[in-house]
Amino acid sequence: MTSSPARPRTGAVSTVSAETAPYPVVVIGADGHVVELNGAASALLPAARPGRALPSPSWLATAGSADLPGIASGAVDGRFFSAHPSALADGGTAWWLVEETDYQLAVRELEAERGRTRFLTEASTALLASLNLDRCMEVTARLATEHLADAALVIAPTAAKKLPVIVCDHRGEVSRDTVAVTPDAMPGLAEALRGFPPVPSRWIDPASAPGWVVPEGFGEVGSLVITPLPGHGVPAGALILLRRVQQAAFTDAEEALAGLFAARSGAAMSAARLYAEQNTISDILMRELLPPTLQQVEGVDFAGGYRPSRDTERVGGDFYDVHPPGDDFPETLAVLGDVAGKGLEAAVLTGKIRNTLHALLPMAGDHAHMLRLLNNAMRTSHHTRFATLVVASVRREEGGVALRLTAAGHPAPLIVRRDGTVEEADTGGTLIGVVPAITSRTAHVRLAPGETCVLFTDGVTEAKGGPLGDTFFGERRLKRAAAECAGMPAEAVVERIQMLISQWIGDGRHDDIAVMAITAPRGAHLSAVDGTTRGRYTA
Repeated sequence: MTSSPARPRTGAVSTVSAETAPYPVVVIGADGHVVELNGAASALLPAARPGRALPSPSWLATAGSADLPGIASGAVDGRFFSAHPSALADGGTAWWLVEETDYQLAVRELEAERGRTRFLTEASTALLASLNLDRCMEVTARLATEHLADAALVIAPTAAKKLPVIVCDHRGEVSRDTVAVTPDAMPGLAEALRGFPPVPSRWIDPASAPGWVVPEGFGEVGSLVITPLPGHGVPAGALILLRRVQQAAFTDAEEALAGLFAARSGAAMSAARLYAEQNTISDILMRELLPPTLQQVEGVDFAGGYRPSRDTERVGGDFYDVHPPGDDFPETLAVLGDVAGKGLEAAVLTGKIRNTLHALLPMAGDHAHMLRLLNNAMRTSHHTRFATLVVASVRREEGGVALRLTAAGHPAPLIVRRDGTVEEADTGGTLIGVVPAITSRTAHVRLAPGETCVLFTDGVTEAKGGPLGDTFFGERRLKRAAAECAGMPAEAVVERIQMLISQWIGDGRHDDIAVMAITAPRGAHLSAVDGTTRGRYTA
């Protein structure tokens, strides 16, 4: 008789015959030789013989020779067992072999699934860290080489004759190339680039891989996988995985994991491509909304400065433009305005106003008429915003510059004389886009050489700052700042005012800020027009 292992709950020891035991039982004496085997143990261990040392498995033979044996475990012919010892009165040990093959397989599969989950989580984190398409392709190739294959290639779809390819070779080195081949030259590639389900790797002959697919020094290809990179509506490309001949071929589970990884990579690449396309469109549209770079026009100096209400934005509700003379309008037209609101929505309306004013340039000789037409155009639009602006017609005259200034609900421009005197232009009018009929008053101003007309939005005078951060910059400080700019070039005037405003605001919040300076240059200037020179004067 042999005693079975103690029961977990009571700790009592039961006795049972080896032949009737529900498990294989091997009794090993104190001398290390096999004493007894039941039928199940004999079938499991055919090499074991009573009276001899247990030849195999080694893990059980070693455990049987220990002075204080504990539970041992190991494999027997591909099956996994745990051996539980039961001490006998004669000093021997009865080993009860409990099969745990299914349990161990479940444990291994669980651990493998945890590993796959960790890999996919790592991949998602790495791929979502960038919205750059090239970066996403590089990360895809590198992660695939580290976790799935000996080398990986990421191929982006293209309408060109050359395929853009990123390769991560068996050494972990990433390279970029373009290959002048057709996708049909490699089985499964054309289908993957079109987004069709992947062809099983067992259907693809590794020898059919063209030379451009195999990295230099890689050796013979033992197996390969070609899987699509699904995107948002359209395929994002294809992923090719290579294993060398000495490595095991891809299993169905590994191909399924490659498909899950490809789905994440394709989504990230598709998002990066969409972001790049939208960013390109935004840049193109933004260029039309950004204030232009101003310079000398017809011998008159123009300079402008703009600061949106938020440093993270590029455009807003303030704008300015300078239109050189044309066949229908002999004077330069400068415009500075302010649309109610901030950010992109206000910038869109500024773009409409600028385009409308450009179309109304032939009417620039009559400011009141041009502003009435602009008012009608804004009131017939679907928006409910209004705008204020000031228009300036600028003409060179012998020895100076003549201005016609008309404000529509906008702060009057400042005239900075050479002696530091600052005057407000005598102009005013109704804001644009609210009432059916508007009125306006035009001021006629003459600038001597070195004198400047400063146009500004209310973001300048209403900028809050100072010691307590709640005081308006105000008109008095602006006039004092303008007086300090007497005799300066137009660009220096704008920079000086912007600097003072920035210092006043500090880190506080503010509205959009726009400043424009129109200066009659000092000294002698020549302006070339149609191959001739005109407008010579000396300060």
